[in-house]
Amino acid sequence: MTACARSLIRIAGAAWMATALLACQMGEMSMRGDRTCSEIEQAIDLSDRIQSLNLLSAASMARCDDIVVKYGAQARSQFRHKAFSVTGEALNVFVPDGTFIEYVLESYERGYLSILLAASYLRMQKGEEAKVELRGLDHELFAPIYNYGEDPVNLLLSAVLWEQLGEIGEARVDWLRLRDLQGQAKKEDESLHEFARERVNRIDSGEAAGFSWRVYGIGTFPKVDWDLQFSNSTSGYFSINPQQPFMASCASATGLRLSTESWFNKLAIRHSHAYHPLLNVQTWVRLPFGVLYSLIPFTAGAGVMVGGCLLDASGGGKGSLCEVSIVGGMALISTAPDVLEGSLRPDLRHWEHIPAAFVVTQVSNPSQESCFAGVKGEVRKVL
Repeated sequence: MTACARSLIRIAGAAWMATALLACQMGEMSMRGDRTCSEIEQAIDLSDRIQSLNLLSAASMARCDDIVVKYGAQARSQFRHKAFSVTGEALNVFVPDGTFIEYVLESYERGYLSILLAASYLRMQKGEEAKVELRGLDHELFAPIYNYGEDPVNLLLSAVLWEQLGEIGEARVDWLRLRDLQGQAKKEDESLHEFARERVNRIDSGEAAGFSWRVYGIGTFPKVDWDLQFSNSTSGYFSINPQQPFMASCASATGLRLSTESWFNKLAIRHSHAYHPLLNVQTWVRLPFGVLYSLIPFTAGAGVMVGGCLLDASGGGKGSLCEVSIVGGMALISTAPDVLEGSLRPDLRHWEHIPAAFVVTQVSNPSQESCFAGVKGEVRKVL
C-alpha cells in the first residue's frame, strides 16, 4: 500500500471517529407501563437521574406511596445541588453540553417532588408529614442555589393539597399568589387569575370549607426541539420549542385546567445569561469549536475525493477508485451539519414523564367537568 493510500485511510478514519463522537445523541430510555410497585422499586437507580425521576412519576401514578416517600426525598436531596468541577466545566466546552455534567433539578422539579411527597403522605393519612412537605415547597422554589423561581403549577397543586388537609388559611396564601402572579409568568393567564380570585373570595366569605378536590394529569410533557437562532438574540443563540403546543388554560365554576408550559419556559431560558450565566458563557465559547469540528469531515471528505482520484490516476486506473472516492468523500462532507449540531447541542435534559397539563376539579365524575371537553391524551388521576 502506498504512502498516499495510507494517509487517505488515516484521514477517513479520523473523520469517522470525530463524526461519531460529536454527532452522537443520547438515546431515550423507554418506560414500560403498568409496572407493579416491586418492579418500579427494582428499576430505580439513583445514579441515573432522569430515569429515576420518571420512575418516581410512575410510582406516584401507581399509588406506590412507600416508594415515593423513600426515594423521592433522596432524589430531591441528591439532585438539587450542582457540584462544580473545574475539569468537568472546562471539558464541557469541547463536547456536547452535559456530557461530563450531572443533571441538576430545576426549581419546578424540586417543587413537584415536594408535591408528590405531600400527596403520598396524604394518601397514607400522614397529615403532619404532608404539611411539612408543603411548608418546604417555598424553600425548594426560592432556595438561592443553582436555579430557582416559583411557578403557577406547583402553587396550584399546593393550594389544593392545603385545602385537602383542612388548612384553608394556608391555601388562601397560595390562591392569593396565583391571583397576583401578573408580571412573573411569561404571559398573562386570565383564566388562572380569575379562578384564583374567585377562590379567595369564597374563602373570605366562608364558602370554601368542606370542598373536596380531585386532581388529574393529562398527557405527557412534549418533547423539546431546538435550533440555532443568531438573529434577534439577546442572551444566547438557541431557539427552544415544544414539538406539540400546550393546551390553553380553562376555568369553570367547578375546576381549572392549567398546562405545564411554565415548566417548559424554564428549559427555554436555561442557557440565557440572566438565568444561568455559566451555561451562557460555555455556549458562546463552544461555538467556534463546533464550527472547527464541522470542518473536519468537510476537509477530510475533500481530501478523500482528491486523494482517491490522484491515486487512481497515478496507478493508471480506469476511474473506479476515483468514483468510489468521490462517493465516500461526499458522504463525509454531508456529515458536517450533523457534527456542528452535535457539538452545539444544548443540555435540555428534564423530567420527561410529567403531565402536559393538570385539571383540578370539585366534581367526582370527570365527564361533568367542562375543562375536560376536547382534551386529547391520556387522563390519569393524581389525587
